[in-house]
Amino acid sequence: MDDPDCDPRALAATYRRFGLVNRLVSAWGHVYRTRVRPELRALGRPARVLDLGCGGGDVVARLAGLAARDGLAVEWVGADPDPRAFAAARERQRPGVRFVSQGSGELLAAGERFDIVLSNHVLHHLDAAALDAFAADSLALARGSVLHADIARGRLAYALYAVGVAPLSAGTFLRVDGLRSIRRSYRSDELAAELGDPWRVETPAPFRVLAVARGRARD
Repeated sequence: MDDPDCDPRALAATYRRFGLVNRLVSAWGHVYRTRVRPELRALGRPARVLDLGCGGGDVVARLAGLAARDGLAVEWVGADPDPRAFAAARERQRPGVRFVSQGSGELLAAGERFDIVLSNHVLHHLDAAALDAFAADSLALARGSVLHADIARGRLAYALYAVGVAPLSAGTFLRVDGLRSIRRSYRSDELAAELGDPWRVETPAPFRVLAVARGRARD
């Protein structure tokens, strides 16, 4: 999927099926209940939440549905500079959920600020310099929590994913890209060392890492 010349039909199918895969493996339901929902409720006002590197938009769309069910007033924004991801994400756009084809630096330059900034499966795609920039930009964009979720590298995670994703992977990059992503990902101690202060890294579910910090944005 990182290949700009990859098969567009397989890529589109991959984005569509990410919704199911992320429901099964990403633990965002738990993170929403334990972190996102309590913080949104505590604000006592309408909130803005940003999903950086949103891909096909399934995570932000799912979180928006959970928040609406809980009666929370939130503007959800998914941002991804890849035009292919943006095209896929726009299919999930609806009132209260919008998508922009921008990176973190462009959002900062435009003066955007959010109550919560999050990402899913972005960190392992970044080299050291890009990771530092992404982490710094996310802190500068957020008034409240910053939550970057990713896969935890490990042999068992690799083996289980290789078997479990097989029924869903026909005509997509789910298997080859997912296994490559696991190989590229961090263990929790590695990610903590790479990010440094003020980040701490938690394990919200098996085979998952969550980098957590407080944003530095001011109105």
